[in-house]
Amino acid sequence: MHGPGRRPTRNRVFRFRILGCPSRLLPTWLGRFCGHLRVTEKIRAMADMIIDTLSGSIRAGLSCACPRCGRGKLFQGFLTPRPRCEACGLDYSFADAGDGPAVFIMFIAGFIVVGAALIVEALYHPPYWVHAVLWLPLILIVTIGPLRPMKGLMIALQYHHKAEEQRFGGGGGGDQR
Repeated sequence: MHGPGRRPTRNRVFRFRILGCPSRLLPTWLGRFCGHLRVTEKIRAMADMIIDTLSGSIRAGLSCACPRCGRGKLFQGFLTPRPRCEACGLDYSFADAGDGPAVFIMFIAGFIVVGAALIVEALYHPPYWVHAVLWLPLILIVTIGPLRPMKGLMIALQYHHKAEEQRFGGGGGGDQR
């Protein structure tokens, strides 16, 4: 608490603006962290950092982040990709996950739900309403829950492997008879 007659001191962290701030307003810990670079140069350097490893692409995809920088949001709705990344400006028009995420999730969810339903039926022989109460919520959780991260993963892997639509009739390999 502040004593009587004392003005409250402001924390320097809240007094500086990140873009174009004079270095005398930077807190000492941030000045040491940034080294000799100004904050605007540090932000530009961070914007130029790209993800170039497979594990980084997988991490960005599962977190529904931009596959290039890992910081921008990938989706604007539940499954609708944004037009471009707000952090690095990557155009998401290349992204076409199609039905891939839904197919993978259906196989995994079907294995989990059908296997669990068969085990419960074999061991306990419950009435049909118990099956409905047990498996309908599980189906919703197991299918809708991982759909967005799986679509983000597919888009990130497309970006990492530079996948694009195949054109027929163009010059390319294959057996020409």
